[in-house]
Amino acid sequence: MPQNIKKHLVEHLTKIISETNGIALFDTLELSLSSNFLGEPPQVKKMISEFKKLLMGFQSNDVDIKTLLHHPVSDAFFEIFKLFPRTYKEEHIHLTGSLTAEFIFPRLKKLLEGTNAEIYKRKIASVYGDDAFPIRSIQDVDKLIRLQDHEQFDRYLEILLLAKLILVDRQAHRDAAFHMANELYTKYNVGMIRLKFTLSRASANEADKIPGLEDITEEDVVMGLYEGFMEFKRKVPAFNFILSPCFRKEADHFDNSKYKDKRDHFEEQVDIILDLIEKHPELAPVLNDVDTVGNERELYRKGHFQIMQQGFRKLHYKGFSIRSHHGETWHTLRKGVQAVDNSLNIWHIDTLEHGLSLGINPNYYYHSLFQRVVTDNFYEKPVDPKSSDAKELEEMEWKNNEYIKDKLIKGTRLTEDEVTLFVKAKFHTAREVEHYQHDVLNRMINKNVGLIALPTSNKKLTATFPDYKDHPFSWWEKKGVRLGIGTDNYITLNTNYIHELLILLYTDPENLKITKLLMVATGEKRRPFLSHLLWTMREKIIGHK
Repeated sequence: MPQNIKKHLVEHLTKIISETNGIALFDTLELSLSSNFLGEPPQVKKMISEFKKLLMGFQSNDVDIKTLLHHPVSDAFFEIFKLFPRTYKEEHIHLTGSLTAEFIFPRLKKLLEGTNAEIYKRKIASVYGDDAFPIRSIQDVDKLIRLQDHEQFDRYLEILLLAKLILVDRQAHRDAAFHMANELYTKYNVGMIRLKFTLSRASANEADKIPGLEDITEEDVVMGLYEGFMEFKRKVPAFNFILSPCFRKEADHFDNSKYKDKRDHFEEQVDIILDLIEKHPELAPVLNDVDTVGNERELYRKGHFQIMQQGFRKLHYKGFSIRSHHGETWHTLRKGVQAVDNSLNIWHIDTLEHGLSLGINPNYYYHSLFQRVVTDNFYEKPVDPKSSDAKELEEMEWKNNEYIKDKLIKGTRLTEDEVTLFVKAKFHTAREVEHYQHDVLNRMINKNVGLIALPTSNKKLTATFPDYKDHPFSWWEKKGVRLGIGTDNYITLNTNYIHELLILLYTDPENLKITKLLMVATGEKRRPFLSHLLWTMREKIIGHK
């Protein structure tokens, strides 16, 4: 797009947004098209009209999100959000998936040319395959650290390897923190980062063992990150950050060479955090919450949570907030809700990260499953016993009709009466899960437990809702949930903070107001002041016109 056209688009849309106090996107575009285009190139109106049609196509599943995000009008909105005079709060970002190839490549190159080169090559080949080599450029690294469209959660966890290989000393963590702060602030107007990082990467899992990890301490990790962020803060005093150590939930993620079980290692980690704050009091304002991460599909029972309960209780009494990745992936939707429920009741979390199991419409979810399974059954195709559909069928309310489930699993065609019984089973299951879901969500609202939305991560890694437009952010906002926004691992997921804002805006263009989205993104609660900021932005972009 020619720069003069982009400039006209930015100015035109800025006028409408500031003069209407940031109303919903559809209304903004409608008023843009009915406004005076005197003195503006004819392409401006044409592009806005085209974009509005594409946005309508997106709502009816005829246009994908990439088409919208690559449109010139999206480029204009990106520029407007970038120039907003209040910086954004990145509430959920991980260290390993948010380092650029430019940062990783020179450090990785040294490892591949060093004494442990063969070990590193074997590690890389085990994840990326032999085709990963040779790694000779930034572009080669960039291809490896980006999740492909057809890849999902398990692969996502694996391809974080390259960043993990280079983060093995204090200086690397310091450099990484400065690099991340500089990238996010200058490119995406992010002025606060809540960084998720692993305090101890010791593991009983051989695949997670990396050369050099035995020499780095928890103090090296924390102080390296602190020093890197503080170095950037001296450059940009308004910049802020929170260090949020993450603990893997899985039972085998602990140092089995020193501890008999995960509970012992976890409680030792809690003591290390508290000792660090006592040794370095300057950490107290920025090291005051912790998080849990990992694959949660099989971690939903009370017993799964009790292993870490005592350590979290100790942190709570020391003033820490507890955040947790839950409701992101699940064995079944009911168990996804159950996992959130137990995190509230046993860990007493202050913020829920992802929380997608509380945003899925159970009636839609189970009827979609019904349609898939019945169609396959008509052609006598069995249900894969290891699939998520099979797991959901196992949990349905069959009463005395278990034989129907067995016929579905085997691929034996149902009669019409049996299909009706299947409908009833899925209907009552959906109703029960919906009640459970709303009970948990309402308890979160009553306790003011926050929820962090990560639209690209939620869509790409879980595939539990059909399209971005089905993301529950706007529904949560209407319910009164205290919301935040994050990118998760923005490099790995091929996104950025402003793209996440645009995606959320496009999910509900009729009802989600631009002003409300900006309030969530910036944390600014004063509506009149936010209106003032819109006019400040207008003056910055187009002067006093």
